[in-house]
Amino acid sequence: MHPRVDDTPAVSAPSAHVRRFSRAERWVHRVTAVLMGVCVATAACLYLPFFAELVGRRELVVRVHEFAGLLLPVPVLAGLVSRAFRADLGRLNRWGPHDRRWMRAALRRDRFSSRPAAKFNAGQKTYAAWIAGASLVMLATGLLMWFTHLTPLMWRTSATFVHDWLALTIGIVLGGHIGMALGDPEARRGMRTGTVSRDWAEREHPLWRPDDRH
Repeated sequence: MHPRVDDTPAVSAPSAHVRRFSRAERWVHRVTAVLMGVCVATAACLYLPFFAELVGRRELVVRVHEFAGLLLPVPVLAGLVSRAFRADLGRLNRWGPHDRRWMRAALRRDRFSSRPAAKFNAGQKTYAAWIAGASLVMLATGLLMWFTHLTPLMWRTSATFVHDWLALTIGIVLGGHIGMALGDPEARRGMRTGTVSRDWAEREHPLWRPDDRH
């Protein structure tokens, strides 16, 4: 008798890593981060005396600040050609019951295991929505301040007030965003290389079902 040959196809073991971001998404993030960094740095040079004296050349700093602000929406608009980027924008804009549970648990400082999240958690969705809205407000108020001959004095004064205080708020929020990223090496790896470990994905985003082919 011949030994029975098992012709059942072997099930391959799951990969230790999963794809989180496409190349286009990573470039959108990098270019946006550079432009936002230029805006924040030049704003510091314009409003803080120490940096203003250190750098000098105020007119040049003003021009760099203005053009960096005008270019800020460009990476996002260019990224819309990417299907993966559009899909993730949709995920960021959709809220479900699990997001509300995540937010309540975060506010109560409950254990992280009680914070269910899909590909993006409620904190990331809140940050994305806030920074997008704040950037649009900064762009609008900046244009009002730039084209002074097109608007009444009251509009320009109000725009300057909103622009200045919102800039300070953005600086604080960005500091928190960077601090969170520094505390999570695996999340930084996902934005740097596009992949994260499967263990991290299952632990931090248990409701996410990643597609390795993206």
